[in-house]
Parts: sequence; structure tokens; C-alpha cells
Amino acid sequence: MGSILGRLLRRLKYGKPIVLVSGLPRSGTSMAMKMLAAGGMETIVDNIRTADEDNPKGYFEDERVKNLAEMDDTRWLRAARGKVIKVVSSLLQYLPDDNTYKVIFMRRNLREVLASQAKMLERRGEENTADDDAMLRMYEAHLDKMKFQLRFRDWFDVLYLDFADVVADPETAARQINEFLGGTMDVEKMAVEVDPNLYRNRA
Repeated sequence: MGSILGRLLRRLKYGKPIVLVSGLPRSGTSMAMKMLAAGGMETIVDNIRTADEDNPKGYFEDERVKNLAEMDDTRWLRAARGKVIKVVSSLLQYLPDDNTYKVIFMRRNLREVLASQAKMLERRGEENTADDDAMLRMYEAHLDKMKFQLRFRDWFDVLYLDFADVVADPETAARQINEFLGGTMDVEKMAVEVDPNLYRNRA
């Protein structure tokens, strides 16, 4: 109850929440961003990173996010209130507490994440020297840590979605997102944006 009251008081103080799409790289965050854009949300993107073979429908990123860990002035984020921006899970801890955040957190089978990351490196001609088992343990620990932090910080409210479930049943996922964000989005347009052909690395 305290957490619910805390979120309400923060909403009254800071206004509309910033909607975040988060998760590990290659976990479906770009797909979720495209769904939200189709549903009617304004996205915070700079289009510096353009679509390619790994993300043929675009990355939906803003380069400023990458510098959150070293950034002293994060007031620019206030312009994202009522809009959506993508923030990789490792950077969520650096978001300032003078906003409220509605987080759509994408989860995916970690073996699939590793396979997708390896394919991306291969296409770029970069050597993959990571040990899969070590990376698996690191990701598991990281996700446990982020789940704990998101649960106990009043400025975060979270909806967890599984990548495979979204691809299998985009209509249900779109309805869940719509309900989480207040029920004003175009669910049909959101669901249409899910392309099962892009689920290329399956466990």
C-alpha cells in the first residue's frame, strides 16, 4: 500500500510518467518501441542509429541514453514525460528520481539473447570471445538485481513481457500494454507491428 501511495504522490508532484522500454540488448525492445509508436505514443529517438539487417525496422534509440551513467545533468529527460524512450536495463539505475516511470520490461530466453548477440557480432565482422555460460550467469544476476531495484523504488512501475509470448499472441500483449498505460492506445495497430519473421534465434 505504501508503494501505491508513494507512486500517487509522485505523480501529483512530477506529472505524467516517462514510459520506458527496457530489457537486455536483443530482447525485443525495438519491437516494443514500434508497437508503442503505432499505438499512438510519441517516441524520443534521434535516428542516429539506423535500421540494418539485425533490426530491419529500426532501433528507436536516443544516443543521450548511453551516457546516463556519467551524466550530471539529466533535466532533458523531463521532456520525455508522457512519451516513450528506450533505456537498456543496465542503465535504469542511473535514471533520476525526479520523474515517475512506467517501465515495459522485455524478457527473453537468455540462450536466445546470446545467440542473437553472437549473430550480430558475426555480421559486423567482430570476434565473439565471450563464454556463454559465464555470460548466462552474469545476465541472470543482473536481471535479479534489476527486478529487486524496480520493485522497491517508488518512481518505477513495471510491466514484464516475454518476447516469445508477444510474438505468439501480439493482441494480448498489446492489450496488456494498453491497460498498463491507461487504456488510450490503438491496440489493433500495435498488434499488427509484431512480425514473427523477425524471431530468428529460437531456443
